[in-house]
Amino acid sequence: MTTHAPTTTYVLTAIGEDRPGLVAALAAAVDEHGGNWVDSQLALLAGTFAGIVQVDVPDESARSFLEALPALADEVGLAVEATVGVPRGDAEEPRSVLRLHLLGQDRTGMVREVTAALRSQGATIDSLRSWTREAPQGGGMLFEAEAEVRLPAHAGEGGVREALETIAAELMVDLELDAPE
Repeated sequence: MTTHAPTTTYVLTAIGEDRPGLVAALAAAVDEHGGNWVDSQLALLAGTFAGIVQVDVPDESARSFLEALPALADEVGLAVEATVGVPRGDAEEPRSVLRLHLLGQDRTGMVREVTAALRSQGATIDSLRSWTREAPQGGGMLFEAEAEVRLPAHAGEGGVREALETIAAELMVDLELDAPE
């Protein structure tokens, strides 16, 4: 039977001017301290690399790992901040998961209105990705978003759907809401 050394979960936020080797440098720092790269979301936004990474680092290496992170700014231009992750409790209330897809003419306030409708129903956003693109045949800019949301046990899909359909009509967007496959 193998026993594992206690670990601490960190959520790292990393940002820097895009260039080759940023992810490799961060991965090397994690590996050099015996850490495990658990999950990540990495993107290039407006010429800037931005990433969020969840890592597990053995407790005996945690201090040296945290002390090594600032050096990445000098070495490769990657500013990294670490926050201790909070494990989800086993006793957390059950939640249902829904996927949301929105498409419409781009205008200010769309994300605010959608997230306010979700909040009004007690929904938690697990992931959100949004982008703009040119509409076909020169019709301006389109805004598109995909999200995965969790609903508390007491909230029903119907209430969320109603709240979102109300704002979809106001924003004049197409909205799809369904359970993940």
